[in-house]
Amino acid sequence: MMNAAEKIEALREELNRYNYEYHTLDEPSVSDYEYDMKMRELIDLEEANPELQAPDSPSQRVGGAPLEGFQKVQHDIPMLSLGNAFDEQELRDFDRRVRGGVDDEDVSYVCELKIDGLAVSLKYEDGLFVRGATRGDGTTGEDITTNLRTIRSIPLRLNKPETIEVRGEAFMPKKSFVALNEAREAKEEEPFANPRNAAAGSLRQLDPKIAAKRNLDIFLYAVGQWENDPTDSHSERLEQIQELGLKTNPEWKRCKDIDEVIEYVSGWVERRPDLDYEIDGIVIKVDRTDQQETLGFTAKSPRWATAYKFPAEEVVTKLQDIELSVGRTGVVTPTAILEPVKVAGTTVGRASLHNEDLIRERDIRIGDTVVIKKAGDIIPEVVRVLEDQRSGEEEPYHMPEVCPECESKLVRLEEEVALRCINPNCPAQLREGLIHFVSRNAMDIEGLGEKVIAQLFQEELIHNIADLYKLEREELLELDRMGEKSVQNLLNAIEASKENSLERLLFGLGVRYVGTKAASTLAQHFEEIDALVEADAETLESIPEIGEKMADSIARYFDKPQVVELIAELKELGLNMTYKGAKTSEGPADSPFKDKTIVLTGKMENFTRGGAKKIVQDLGGNVTGSVSKKTDLLIAGADAGSKYTKAQDLGIEIWDEEQFKQALPE
Repeated sequence: MMNAAEKIEALREELNRYNYEYHTLDEPSVSDYEYDMKMRELIDLEEANPELQAPDSPSQRVGGAPLEGFQKVQHDIPMLSLGNAFDEQELRDFDRRVRGGVDDEDVSYVCELKIDGLAVSLKYEDGLFVRGATRGDGTTGEDITTNLRTIRSIPLRLNKPETIEVRGEAFMPKKSFVALNEAREAKEEEPFANPRNAAAGSLRQLDPKIAAKRNLDIFLYAVGQWENDPTDSHSERLEQIQELGLKTNPEWKRCKDIDEVIEYVSGWVERRPDLDYEIDGIVIKVDRTDQQETLGFTAKSPRWATAYKFPAEEVVTKLQDIELSVGRTGVVTPTAILEPVKVAGTTVGRASLHNEDLIRERDIRIGDTVVIKKAGDIIPEVVRVLEDQRSGEEEPYHMPEVCPECESKLVRLEEEVALRCINPNCPAQLREGLIHFVSRNAMDIEGLGEKVIAQLFQEELIHNIADLYKLEREELLELDRMGEKSVQNLLNAIEASKENSLERLLFGLGVRYVGTKAASTLAQHFEEIDALVEADAETLESIPEIGEKMADSIARYFDKPQVVELIAELKELGLNMTYKGAKTSEGPADSPFKDKTIVLTGKMENFTRGGAKKIVQDLGGNVTGSVSKKTDLLIAGADAGSKYTKAQDLGIEIWDEEQFKQALPE
């Protein structure tokens, strides 16, 4: 007869197998009732023997105690977004750029369905699921491990003891979405607009028991890091991670050229409604990883992948008015006020008109019957006017000559279509700039949302960024909906933001063309804000990923006297002006690895793969995962495999473990 430990282990193995069969293979071997009975037996045994509980037990999926909040997670490798293609010509343009980037070598692609959900990262150490996080801004996400454990298609232990980080899309199947909204409506709660919002809302619940009831699912589609990556192509990786027990979408296909890609895309435009989950496009990736490395990345996205977006749903409604808004850079943007209408699962009452030229070109008038769509299924825009439905009472629209906020004369800068207010004291620009400064990707000051900023601005408690750090408790307590606790929390959040690393401050300042990635690049390069302020355009342009346009914009920004004064004032107020993130080691000048691209492969006796990688990086080397023409050196342990063969074919220098050891400093 089995003892408690043996019985618990046997039940865990059984339940893990049932989970895999049901949620990954879609081939259940037992009834729901039998599964539930075995789960109840396991939970009872674990509660009676708490010393035998384990983090990878299937019982851990039911959700634990509510969380107080989500911790921030720094992604070791950024989770970048993808460029978009909207028609066949744009797909062919992508293919032309790819082939040009690899000297017209043969290029095959992998096509995958673009799942409409929430991008997440899963980290496994020695096969055990240790952390799950949201994409966030691509660099920093939120730790949602507890909620991800409730998704039964995510294995808590892999089939092999691999150390790997995989990425995918958590989503809500259509039937789960319908059931959830029916339950919410029965409780007279607001239904979710679409499955994507429902999935995101479920995974950001502080109570994991709520997430557990939402019946979410996941498809994994990429590897972020893999300690012993045995693959040379994306298609191999998809097959390998599935063998580890991770769920991949079965509809992916390897296409030998762009014509096959276009055929695949066309087929899914028609078949999209037949799926039991939502997709909003097709992701196309170069298959060979050496070609991916050759193509590299822009600041925002890989050059070796793109997302084809399905044609957006179009609906008809009335344009009732046109409103103007002034952004933080002074651009005056017209917005259509619409008779509310449902499009792509959400009710829309406003749509972008972009600029005056578009209004004139499409002859858009107040009172028109218009066709709107969500571009890329996200931003509503007016596509065209139904002129045959005009009554004659529609009014042509003319943009004003002065700013709607400060009444300064609007200008159109050279080579721009937008009208712009160039008054640096325009209240709208100041207000929008403050909203940007406190936002999550910038200084991340919790409690300072748009409404609070607008309230502080209206009460004339703030006029610029520095004023945020001069707010006093007594004046905040006099504001509506500001009690003792909320005021103290707000002041604590403002004070804590002073310690943020330099890249957050740089992004928050709102320098034109500088996004989160560029801000991080600049902060890491200069380390101190004074060094950045003193840099000229030529120096800035020499930095990888900083182009001429961005370099000129940065130099102009920090040349303004009011900006120099602002930086000095923020220093006096105690804001950190240095980079606190991880630094890329330059290594000693005589390092044999300095500025070289190095690949590690095979098993070493004296080093782990991660340990060897850190040594090379600390000595100024750049470690990549695939052998290509750009590889300078392959360091090979035992059982090196295909990377060793490829390095030989390309004439790349190869070291064994002994040569590697001898090259290291004492």
